[in-house]
Amino acid sequence: MTKARDLSNIISGGFTADDIPNLDTAKITSGTFAADRIDNTSLSNVTALPFSAGTDWQSVQTTGFTAVAGNGYFCNTTSAGFTVTLPATPSAGDQIQLVDYAGTFDTNRLLINPNGNKIEGGTDNLQLDGEREGATLTYIDSTQGWLATSGINEGTDALSPETYSIDFLVVAGGGGGGYWYYGGGGGAGGYRTSSQQVEIGTSITVTVGDGGAGSTSSSVAGTSGSDSSISGTGLTTITSAGGGGGIGSPGGGGAVGTSGGSGGGGGGGNPSGPSTAGGAGNTPSTAPSQGNSGGDGSTTGSTPNNMGLGGGGGGAGAVGSNGTGGQGSGASGGAGTVSSITGSSVTYAGGGGGSGDTAAGSGGSGGGGDGGIYSPSTNATSGTTNLGGGGGGAVHPSGGSTSGSGGKGVVILSMPLAKFSGTTTGSPTESDDGTTKVLIFNGTGSYTA
Repeated sequence: MTKARDLSNIISGGFTADDIPNLDTAKITSGTFAADRIDNTSLSNVTALPFSAGTDWQSVQTTGFTAVAGNGYFCNTTSAGFTVTLPATPSAGDQIQLVDYAGTFDTNRLLINPNGNKIEGGTDNLQLDGEREGATLTYIDSTQGWLATSGINEGTDALSPETYSIDFLVVAGGGGGGYWYYGGGGGAGGYRTSSQQVEIGTSITVTVGDGGAGSTSSSVAGTSGSDSSISGTGLTTITSAGGGGGIGSPGGGGAVGTSGGSGGGGGGGNPSGPSTAGGAGNTPSTAPSQGNSGGDGSTTGSTPNNMGLGGGGGGAGAVGSNGTGGQGSGASGGAGTVSSITGSSVTYAGGGGGSGDTAAGSGGSGGGGDGGIYSPSTNATSGTTNLGGGGGGAVHPSGGSTSGSGGKGVVILSMPLAKFSGTTTGSPTESDDGTTKVLIFNGTGSYTA
């Protein structure tokens, strides 16, 4: 039976060891507490108890600030996102609470800077980017740093990786030129651009398409160029289609120029055969359009040798020109499109020129190859490497002309220099102006954000 203990001595004048059950009295110095009570000054050496006194909520924050342990902050990002910097010297158990004041974290994110420490085991900034999201951050130790120990409206994890914007230019390989009475120019590789928010740590795969070979046969179009693309987890994949091959016009007619990013040019008619049409551009269809159609070849006309003329390959910025009987000159390739993603103005994806009787069709601006000439015998030229231009078309064998191949494509990334991770494969060409980092991929590779 448990003996009742008289605790009144604690208040009225002291107590003895007998007042405390199961006490080893040998470890108690003899004597009693004589004071009626223990006053506040007697607690000066008592170790702090292991519980929090509660969160000290602050006024609404609208610009960046350094958080203080024990505080809670309502953050209003209506006007713009901003950065919360965590304490530089936290202690285990320190807590900070952050809440979306106006429901705008989804449009203007709240960035969290660990200030030389870690968040969830890493040193990168993280962010809150969900509408009405909130989180309690608790500092654990130097290994894991700050952890989200509770949250609202956060999905699977209250904290998301930081994102930053990357601009992309994706140009596919150009199509090869056509051959024989009179070959049309190859179409330019598809030209597409994109700006996307990319999470830190995302691996971006870069594929750069080759140019297609020029045709060597009257019954076969030039080879189409290969696709270029960028892809990665959380990204919208951007694929630019290879340019379509140009075609000639054998006796009795033949197929049209090949469709592609931009279409290949049609062949000019010989004395016994019709001309052929150019291939369709923007195939498959994208918005904005990635390219244009190739021009049609002309029928037999009053050229010096009574021949038709090859149509120009389509370019990123314009359709290929149609051949015109009687001119003697092949049709020009369609113009390419200008980009300043590298910091300089460069034109990409011009269509190849059609072959002519006495003069070549010029390649379109942006790397399109010139067409061949019957007299004087002149070979067509290939599209420019890493501009994605179409190859020039060639004339029939008696003219001694060979068709041009399409130019290889290119993929270019542009991002804030401060966010560049330095992790790449494929040896891209790197440059910066002190603010912006540019990666030029002339072949397949990758970048990890």
